[in-house]
Amino acid sequence: ALNAKTGELCDDFGDHGSVDLKQGMDNTENSKRYHPTSTPVIMGHIAVLGGWVRDIVHGEPSGVVRAFDVRNGNVVWAWDVGQPENVTDPVKGRVYTLETPNVWTVPGFDKELNLIYLPTGNGPPDYWGGDRNAAKEKYGSSVVAVDASSGETKWVFQTVHHDIWDYDLPSQPVLFHMKNERGEEVPVLIQTTKTGQIYVLDRRTGKPVTRVEEQPVAHDGAEGEHLSATQPFSTGMPQLGVEPLTEKSMWGVTPFDQLMCRIDFKASTYLGMYTPPSEKPYIEWPSLLGGMNWGGITIDERTGTLFVNDMRMPLRMSLVRKEDMAKYKVSTDEVPGFMGTVRPQIAGPYGGVRIDILQSALGVPCNTPPFGTMSAIDLNTRQLLWQVPMGSVEDTGPLGLKTHMHIPLGMPTLGGPTSTASGLVFFAGTQDNYLRALDSATGKELWRARLPVGAVAAPLIYKSPKSGKEYVVISAGGASHSPDVGDDIIAFALEE
Repeated sequence: ALNAKTGELCDDFGDHGSVDLKQGMDNTENSKRYHPTSTPVIMGHIAVLGGWVRDIVHGEPSGVVRAFDVRNGNVVWAWDVGQPENVTDPVKGRVYTLETPNVWTVPGFDKELNLIYLPTGNGPPDYWGGDRNAAKEKYGSSVVAVDASSGETKWVFQTVHHDIWDYDLPSQPVLFHMKNERGEEVPVLIQTTKTGQIYVLDRRTGKPVTRVEEQPVAHDGAEGEHLSATQPFSTGMPQLGVEPLTEKSMWGVTPFDQLMCRIDFKASTYLGMYTPPSEKPYIEWPSLLGGMNWGGITIDERTGTLFVNDMRMPLRMSLVRKEDMAKYKVSTDEVPGFMGTVRPQIAGPYGGVRIDILQSALGVPCNTPPFGTMSAIDLNTRQLLWQVPMGSVEDTGPLGLKTHMHIPLGMPTLGGPTSTASGLVFFAGTQDNYLRALDSATGKELWRARLPVGAVAAPLIYKSPKSGKEYVVISAGGASHSPDVGDDIIAFALEE
């Protein structure tokens, strides 16, 4: 805890200004695989914080969510699904339950209802769950409401049953008021997902406000698996980027790489969304990248319009048996590169999983563009108002070479949008190095400014209390799929 005016540590918080988050965690090497990736949520006198784990092997650190007293750093409560009776620190000689579903993104909170909303991940390991326990099955990939005073679970809504696709919830739930099917205005929670589904829940009860249907999916899993025969689809809201892939829809910059994409597609298992992981190459679409990722949504309260960006990059994956792992020379003690590698995953008969983007030899995704869009949804009618490709190929291209051509193909997006009451949507999370302003009514680009590098952050908009002037600020650290990095914070304003 820092003094906001001086930047000095607050000596009366924790141990002379800090709290060791590894307290209560496994004190072996496993605890090194835990760290926070999001800011705490401050509600009254408590700060609520989750954390990131690698999700790859049994024995991963706990997914515990803790509430700390901001005045002294003491643990007020701990949400540990493996020890629900343990409301603060573990009893002597014990640690928080290992490998429980974690919360790596930002929780939401409702001050009036005194509830904290936790968007959870799936229980590790990610891609095989034949021996998952009841807590992982119940709380994985769910929105969980807990009492802000005690940490007691109030309700659970699961977005993916028995998640073995890494479809963890990636973004902070957004609170809003909208009408239900009977025309009654209710307090809702809106949760975006990697699967392209948008769930609208009554934040008092967790019950869907818009239609959610359990639909049949492929469920013939790998050795030792037991998959769900149905999954919950949010059919009462637009589903983004979920159009089924076909051999015909494979794409390429040239006829040759298109042909290679078609060959790879035919050589893979694809049974639609929720294709079960297997030893044979299979296609995950939407992929663990999204769909929608950590940027979340923005809502124009005047019109009841929701704006959200998405990413469309299918993956080609395969499970690797334990006896075949030696040739890949990877270890659970290291974090290998993400794409084009075999990641260790010690689970059941499997020792790893190979993850590749479904792309041509030129490094271009095989699915038909756009690879990223911005969408506007009318929350009054639940209809898609417009959808536009986001980003050009100017700073990317085949074989990783920049094309320097501003062709608005629509590239993978990350980060989130910010809307204004004046009818603008600002966004910078594209693969080209621009901050853009869109017309919120049409999606038309009205303005763009060149950045030193790309960004994966949402723009911040504020008004100066002294001059009354409005500013748009963006943190530009580098686009998600670009080697170019930076450390710039840039502010824009209208000319005098």
